[in-house]
Amino acid sequence: MAPVARAPDTLTLHPAATLAVRDGRVASFDLEGRLLTYFEDGVLYKRALDSSVHARRRVEGRRQRFRVGEARARWVFRRAREVAESHFPGSRGEARKRLRAILGWTPERLLAERDRFARVYKPIAILPPDRYFTIVLQATEGCTWNRCTFCSFYSGRPFSAKDPETFAQHARAVRDFLGKNALLRRDLFLADGNALALSLGRLFPLLQTAREVFPDRPVYSFIDVYSGERHQGEFWRALREAGLAGVYVGMETGHDPLLAWLNKPGSREELLEFVRVLKGAGLFVGLIVMVGAGGDRFRAAHFRETLRALAAMPLKPSDIVFLSPFVEDPRSTYRLRREAEGIRPLSEGEIEAELARLARAVRRLGLRAARYDIREFLY
Repeated sequence: MAPVARAPDTLTLHPAATLAVRDGRVASFDLEGRLLTYFEDGVLYKRALDSSVHARRRVEGRRQRFRVGEARARWVFRRAREVAESHFPGSRGEARKRLRAILGWTPERLLAERDRFARVYKPIAILPPDRYFTIVLQATEGCTWNRCTFCSFYSGRPFSAKDPETFAQHARAVRDFLGKNALLRRDLFLADGNALALSLGRLFPLLQTAREVFPDRPVYSFIDVYSGERHQGEFWRALREAGLAGVYVGMETGHDPLLAWLNKPGSREELLEFVRVLKGAGLFVGLIVMVGAGGDRFRAAHFRETLRALAAMPLKPSDIVFLSPFVEDPRSTYRLRREAEGIRPLSEGEIEAELARLARAVRRLGLRAARYDIREFLY
């Protein structure tokens, strides 16, 4: 549908409704009328599906991120609704219909989405940055390894898998929860940490159900070398035919001593072979590198050996190397070990410089490099 303009205020209806008013406020809403984003006074607020609100702003050139409390979330919801109210008088046709749906979402009703979300999902720990606006289906919970010193995403959550009937109920519940919003989400993500570690016999009915409930959408998922290398090429080709389009692998580093220090299973050679198998099956591959992991002790070798490993992989321009600024969890085993061994963590400035240097080097290899900041995760 063509945009409707009422300068200096503007209202765009497709695909999501985006409304702006003359004082600089901008709000966007999904096809159900629920708030997606709100901008005011240099702060961008994003509402997650559980109605938590995450904010981002720049102060002296540096990006600040923070989650707001319930009182501020109510304020955001109210201010965004006011933007919609200002457009309602004089609206006609489809615009009036969409605005009426938006105005039906009071702050109290939006906050109640938190409970609806909790009935559908277990906590979603993390997603790749290019899949933040996907449809997550939780085939499994937790991670098969869950012993990396740096990771607390799945702490206290033993690995388990849904049976086909339970997964089908979950997928239908997700569909009902998303409503028309599902039309804006064009692919599926099979969660949690290592869903693809399951056998082919267990995965096939889950993939079939996922694509029956959400037809014609490609499927993506996480997998690590430790779990993934146990599957042969036939396994990955069969999943490709069943709808799997790509996988995301936590490479972390190409330096084996650092992998061992992080208690991350696998080796560079095992990763190289695994990537060859995945590419031979025709799958997209997203590799995640932690920039700054291992601090000053591993800095030089981490950079050098990671680049060597990437250069040896049969990656295509469509694949992506994600460079993730390392964020140390103060409660982690990683921190305890680093402090005990006297390793200095890289400063934020050092990590940013290292990331920029590695990004340039990756692109010189003819590969795509993208930033992956886990602090900006939102679903």
